[in-house]
Amino acid sequence: MAINELTELEARVLKWISQSDFEEIPWSTKRAADAFKVEEKDIYEALAAITSKTKDNIQIYYEDGEIRIVADDI
Repeated sequence: MAINELTELEARVLKWISQSDFEEIPWSTKRAADAFKVEEKDIYEALAAITSKTKDNIQIYYEDGEIRIVADDI
């Protein structure tokens, strides 16, 4: 998977996740939407696309009542 197959938002979100610690700090779609100045729906769609397009580079799981995300930038 080449980075150029991701949309601009998807690439930015993947990079942000890979540079952040969303294992220790639970993921917040609202915070992500605010950070990227988009609607929460756009973040959900970007995450869905990222997990499809770069499935070997991202892991999303649920722990202690919160969503946790780990990703490698490509």
